[in-house]
Order: sequence, then structure tokens, then C-alpha cells
Amino acid sequence: KNLQNITDVFLSCSDMLSACRLRSKMLAKQLDHVDMEIEREEEAGNVAAVSRLRAVSSRLCTELEREKELELSLALTLKQNLLEMWQIETEQEKHDILHEKLQKDEEELQMQYQEEREVRIWKEKITALQAEGTRRTREKREKEAQREREERNKKLLEDAKRNHEKAVCFLRQSMARIHEQNAKEEAKAQEHMERRIQAVLSLKTSITSNREKLQTLQVLNKAKALEAKKEEMKMREAIQAEGGNVIKKIFLHKRQQEQEKRKEAFREQQKSRKMEIVSRILQERAPPHKQSKSQSPTKAIKARVIVIFNCIFKTCVLSPKLGCSPLVYSLAGEGTASQGESSEDTAQDVLQESGDEDTERDKTLLVPEFPGLWNLEFDLHKVTKIEDPTQLALRTIRTQMAKKEKEKLQTGILYKQSVPAQEHKGCAFHSKPSCIHFKDFDVGQIYKKKIILTNASYSVNYCRLVGISECLKDFISVHFDPPGKMSSGMSCEFLVTFKPMINKGLEGAVMFMAQTGSFSVPLKCTVKTCMLALDKELIDFGSLVVGETISRPISLTNSGALGARFR
Repeated sequence: KNLQNITDVFLSCSDMLSACRLRSKMLAKQLDHVDMEIEREEEAGNVAAVSRLRAVSSRLCTELEREKELELSLALTLKQNLLEMWQIETEQEKHDILHEKLQKDEEELQMQYQEEREVRIWKEKITALQAEGTRRTREKREKEAQREREERNKKLLEDAKRNHEKAVCFLRQSMARIHEQNAKEEAKAQEHMERRIQAVLSLKTSITSNREKLQTLQVLNKAKALEAKKEEMKMREAIQAEGGNVIKKIFLHKRQQEQEKRKEAFREQQKSRKMEIVSRILQERAPPHKQSKSQSPTKAIKARVIVIFNCIFKTCVLSPKLGCSPLVYSLAGEGTASQGESSEDTAQDVLQESGDEDTERDKTLLVPEFPGLWNLEFDLHKVTKIEDPTQLALRTIRTQMAKKEKEKLQTGILYKQSVPAQEHKGCAFHSKPSCIHFKDFDVGQIYKKKIILTNASYSVNYCRLVGISECLKDFISVHFDPPGKMSSGMSCEFLVTFKPMINKGLEGAVMFMAQTGSFSVPLKCTVKTCMLALDKELIDFGSLVVGETISRPISLTNSGALGARFR
């Protein structure tokens, strides 16, 4: 189709080109004729005819130029059409070759399909024969299985009849047993119901008595509230008479009362916890044959523990400035009559009930359960060991030097750490970290930190733990094993355990004693706080035009561990 179209275009272009050439020839002849007439009229002197003829010649020239341009364009289109015709003919030849190849491939495919079809038909015939054979064998097996099933069903029916007869016998026996059990259960249920009725009746009586108690308690509470209101009114009148700030002083008074209540609750909690700890320790230390005894010894031990603990609490907790006196430890060890005098009335009653059993138990507790090496008499003179006299002399000198150094440390005599070139000044030990800081703690949790002490002096030095600040004793415990002699640059570790009981910041120090003098490591416990900060100190909008709006973002960050509201 493309070839036909191109040939049609080519033929039309060639016709147009021939027509164009004819027109150009005719126009050229007309132009020559007009030129000759112009020459003739010029010779004759006819100006009007010359001008008319010149206009005609100019028109003919323009037409001739147009025809030549059209001729050139038609010649170009003819050439392009010829090229396209040649290209199409070459492509058509290629297409014919490919078409022939495709036909051959199709014929080959048809042959392959025919062969595959024949193979498939042959396989299907074989499978059909095999299926027929399997069907026959299946039918035979089904017939045999049906026969076996019928025989089995007959046997099962016979067995079922026999089992039914046996089951009837067993059922009669089991029904008789069930009737007996039901009768027993009914009797038990009746007894249980009677007990419950009695319990309900006793509960009713206890409820009535408790109601009376509650009414009395309510009356007492109302009376206390009225007394508190009267006291508040008296305070207000007194403050107004003095001319002070009534609201502020009443608020401070209420806060003080709340704080005292919290302190009492905390002391009671400490008492209960310490009692639990002591009871657990006693249970762990008690041998199994003593644990399996009657409850009377345990009551006596508990009473004794209450007495000892009250003494410790009064001396150590209620008056921490005085410290624990040696009397407390003697009370804990001996359990004499001074325990009862210093304890509360409840503990005295319990001790009086226990009686002589407590004194006997105190005697038995002083005796160790397992015999140690101290019970065995050992004669050192019987050991015959020959040693070198030089080693003995060295050992005696070392022991004497160690005793002297220990006495000097105990008495407080200190040495200057110096070398031939220079003398050490400042703290003999450096801690890493320099400050023990428990940050953002929660009440009830346990926090531990390991601190490294390094000998920064120029010679061998000693280090021992003296203690911690008084305000930290209830919350901080330090585990430190003295390392002995430490040469310069050597380090040792100690563990600090913090168990917060109140949500309050604490500050103090862990004190140590070295050969060159005492030193301390600062300790700080800070509660969770909110630390709000802005990223900009000045908001600069720069130069503005009237009516313009500019926005600047500001970020507010909370770097603390406690959340906070802001506006």
C-alpha cells in the first residue's frame, strides 16, 4: 500500500513538473515577445504602450520565477519519492525473504505438533489401559474388604451383647455405691450448713459490737476535730492579737504537723523493717531441729528481739548525735534485766509471759552450736620445726616495724611524703570520680557505684576507712577492704551503696585516713528536678515594613529528669 501511494505521488509530481516546465517555456516565449514589442514602441516613441508593456514583462518575470521555484520543489519531491521507492523495494525484498523463512518455520512447527499429538494419543491409550487394570484390582479389593467387614461386624455384635450384659451388672453395683456416697455427702452438707449458720450468727453479733465501737470512734473523731478547730481559732485570735500574718502561720503550723506525722510513719516503717530483718536473720541462723520446736520459744525470742531493737532504735535513731552506746551491744549479747527497763510496756508483758524459758535460752544462745578450734587445747611447744635464725630475725623486725606504724596511725602521727628532689603536697590519694554523685534517684531503689582510689604520693602509703557523714548513715553503706601497703601509682576500689528512703537531697563525704593525713571523697545525692532552658536570649526580628508579619521559633528544653508544666 505504501508503495502504491508513493508511485501515485511520484506520477502526479512528474505530471506537475512537466506541466510546470511547459508553462515556464510559454512564459519565456511571451517575455521575449513583450521585449521585442517594447523595443518597437520605444523606437516609435509611444510612452504609454512602453509602460504598459513593461508592467506586463515584470508580471511575466515574477510568474516565471514562481514557476522555476515550483519546478525546483517538484524536482526535490521527485527525488525524495524515488529514494523512498527504492527503500521500500529493498525492505519488501527483505520482508519476502523473512516471510518465506516464517512459512518454513510454521510448517516445521506443524510437523512437530503432529508428532507430539500422536505421542500424546499413544500415552493416553496406555494410561487408559492402566486405569482400567487398576479399577478391576480395586473392585476385587473392595469386594474382599466388604466380606471382611461383614465378618467383623458379626463378631462386634456378639461382643457387644456380652459387654452389655457385663455393663448392666457393673452399673447396678456402681449405682448402689453412688447412692451411698450421695447420702454421706448430704450428711456432710447438712453439718457444713449448720456450721455456716453458727458462723453467720457469730458474725452478726460481732458486727453489732463493731458498730458500737465504730460509733464510739466516730464520736471521738468528731470531738478531736472540734478540739482542733477550737485550737485553730485560739491560734488565730492569738496571732491577730499579736498582729502577725494569720494564714501564713496556720499554714506553717499545718505543714509542721504533717511533717511530724510523716516522721512518725517513717519511724514505724523503720521499726517494722528492722524487725523483719532481725526475724529473718534469726530464722536463717536457727538449726532445723530448733525451728521444728513449739511456738513458745519463738515468742520469747521475738519478745527479746523487740526489747533489744527498741533500745537500739531509741539510742541510734531517735538520738543519732549521741551514737550507739556500748550498753546497747551488751543488751543485745547478754539479755539482762536492763533490757526490760529500757523497752516499752508491751515488750515487758511479753517477756513476763515467757518467764524462765527466756533466761535458759539466753544461756544456750551464748554457747556456739558447732565446736571450733578455740575449744581444742593445743600445745605449741609440741610442734618441732627447725627454722633459720636469720629468717626469724627478719620476721621479728618486720612485725615490730608494722606494730610501730600501726600505733602511729592510731595515735595520729603523720609522715611527710618526700623524695630527694621534691616534697609531696596536697591529698595523698585521688579518687575517680572525684565526687560520688547519685543523680535523679527514686525512693525504694538501690544504687551502687564503684570508686577507685589511687596513691598519688611519692612513696608507699596506707589507707583505711574512717566513716561517713552523720546525715548519710541511714542511707549509705560503704564496702572497703583495706589493701595494705600501696606503692605510688597503685589503686584500690571501694563500693558505695545508696538506698534512698526519703525524696530529699543529701550531701556529705566518705572519710579515709592515710599515712600522710586524713582525706575525704565528697558524696552528693540529688533528687529529680526539672531544668528548663531556652535556646535564645534575644529574639531579633531585624528590619520590618509596616503591616508585615514575621515569626521566629523558640525551643524550650527540659534537661532534667522531672516533668514540668509551663505557660
